[in-house]
Order: sequence, then structure tokens, then C-alpha cells
Amino acid sequence: MDLARAIEVQDSPQILALRSWLAKPEKKRKADAPVLQIPLSKDEAAVAIQMLSKDRRVHLAEERRREVEEKSFVVGNKTMRWLERTFGKEPSDGHSLWISLHGGGAVPQTINNEQWLNQLSLYQPTEGIYVAPRAPTDTWNLWHEEHVDVMLNRLIENFVALRCVNPDKVYLMGYSAGGDGVWQLAPRMADRFAAAATMAGHPNGASLDGLRNLPFAIYMGADDGAYKRNKLAIQMAAELDTKERADPGGYIHMSRIYERTGHWMNGKDSEALPWMEKYKRNAWPKKIVWVQDDVICERFYWLQIPNKTAVRQGQKIIATIDEQKIRLDGDISKGLTLLLADVLLDLDRELRITVNGNPAFTVKPIRTVRSILTSLEGRFDLTTVATAQVVIP
Repeated sequence: MDLARAIEVQDSPQILALRSWLAKPEKKRKADAPVLQIPLSKDEAAVAIQMLSKDRRVHLAEERRREVEEKSFVVGNKTMRWLERTFGKEPSDGHSLWISLHGGGAVPQTINNEQWLNQLSLYQPTEGIYVAPRAPTDTWNLWHEEHVDVMLNRLIENFVALRCVNPDKVYLMGYSAGGDGVWQLAPRMADRFAAAATMAGHPNGASLDGLRNLPFAIYMGADDGAYKRNKLAIQMAAELDTKERADPGGYIHMSRIYERTGHWMNGKDSEALPWMEKYKRNAWPKKIVWVQDDVICERFYWLQIPNKTAVRQGQKIIATIDEQKIRLDGDISKGLTLLLADVLLDLDRELRITVNGNPAFTVKPIRTVRSILTSLEGRFDLTTVATAQVVIP
């Protein structure tokens, strides 16, 4: 945007109205204010994102500063605490964030605490904020219970909003029970991460379909035979090989099965970090494969379901984009919402949408402040801000 156009946009009626709305105290900003529904141009939407994200960041800083300082927050009746270390100089595009899940499980609290403390020194990225959270429970599935998704999303949001972490450089890893968690969390939260790695973990029936756009690594000792971890690691790696061949451009992965190594891999698995840091998140993929796990998710990349109570485990949606054409196949719930932005399509042109091979229909997306505001309130992530929404009838 050149200088003359930038000045013109800043003085447009839409932006002036938004500035006036934001100048009011939060409690006096009417949720049905006309400014929220006024159509925006592409340039006006870009300015609106800057204004609204700045306001949202201030709000989050006030609301969550204490929990970031104390490295602890509560969601429902669960508490997540964490320890952290910072490595390297902060890059111009912001630090990376490394979330590292400890092992343990259904053992005494003291043992899980020992595993937590050990996790803090287990890996050392060349750059980034390395975070070792303490699991909120001491159960066998401590890293893939329903509350974990909510808490990790909040943890990421806090570091993005208050610590200026780059949301496209968030990495997930875990050892043993933490590796179990990665198998489950990575497919259902793939849209939050740049890459993920499971170390000595058990998949426990996890579907790999959701990993289509998330580079994924498997590390296992060849002699780690408990619960058939070693055999399952080989089996899952082969399944990813098959998926990658069948879907070029998708299912980037790597695996290492270390010979003469058991559950402890003697630090060999640290090779995961240089492999992972090569990748940044694909925030707006042209193809999405979304499969619901036993924990139902409401949003996945640019898809959002209206009512999670109507969704069941195993439901699958495949969404693809070809220029201005969107194709949706699978279990398409009524009211499925497309969260759109100009980085994905040209929102100044009509879209043709096909659902399960039925006759296509056309829609003209409209950029609005409401869409931007809703996107930022749902997830403080400047890369994935949706400027328009389309609801599937």
C-alpha cells in the first residue's frame, strides 16, 4: 500500500467509525454497533486488523499479566504451571516457542514432578522460549484429556500476546507419556503448530489424518517393547509414508528407530529440534483433512463448526480450494463456517462452493469488523485472522 493510499484508507468512513468505536470504554462498545457490519475493502481490513489486534493485546495484557508472571493459570478446576528457559537472541520476526511435555502418567505426584523438572533440561533449541508445562492431572492420559487442548491454546495465546512469540513458530514435543500426548494433540491441534515430534510415545489409536499440513517426527528405541510401542512406531511411520505418497505435498514426516536402544534413547532424539525448526506453520493450507477425535474440536484451520454437541467422534471433513472454488466433502454439519482471508482467496470475487458433489452455489464474501473481532477474540493469532465468514446452509 503506497503512502497516498494509506492516508486515504486511514481517513475512510469505515476506519474513522472503527476508531470512534474503539475509543469508547469496553463496556460501552455496543455489540450490535453498525460499524461492525460495514463492508471493508482489502486495505481497510488490513488497517482494521492492526487496530483491533492492538486493542486486543492491551486487553490480554491486563487480564493475563499475572498468570504469565507467576507461570500458572486455572481453567475450570484444573491448574497448569510451567517452567521455561530462553535460548538465543530474539529474531526480528519474534521468538519461537517450544512446548515440551513430560513423561510419567498414573504414578505418584512426586514422580510426575520429577519428570516435569527433568523435561526442562531435556532439550535445547538453538533459539526460542522452551516451555515445560506441568500436566494438570496425574492420570495415565495426563496429556490428552479434554482440558489439555484448552490449556495449551491459552498458553500459546499468552506467549503470542504478552511475550511476542511468532505464532508461526510454535513447536510441540513430548517424551514417554508426553509423547503419548503428542500423538493425540498434534492431529487435533495441527493448526497451532509449525512441527511436532513424539519421543517414546504410544499412539493409543490416534488418527493421523489431521497431520496433513503438520510436519511430524517419530522417535523410538528399537527395544522399547512395552505396550508394543516400537512396533506401533514402525507401523505409524509406514502409514505416514503411504499418506504422503497418496497426497503429494502433504504428510511431511520423518522417523528414527534407534537400534539397541530401549525406552531411554540416550539423547539421540534431540536431533528432532534442528529438523523441526526448519519449518514454519502453514496457517492457510489449500487442503484440510479434519477428523474429530474423542475430544471434539470446534475449529481447524479455516473451518469452524457451529455446535460441537452435534458432532461425533470420527466425523471427517476434507476441504480443498482451487482458485475461487471451494469443495467440501464428508460429514458437513449444517452451519459449518468458513473463516476466510485474502491470503487464501480473492475476497473481492465470488466463490463457488460444492458440498459432497451437489450442484455448486456462489457467494460473495464480505469483509467486516465483526469477522475480524470474532477471530481475534477466539484466538489471538495475527497470522490466522479471518476477515470474512461464509456459513454453509
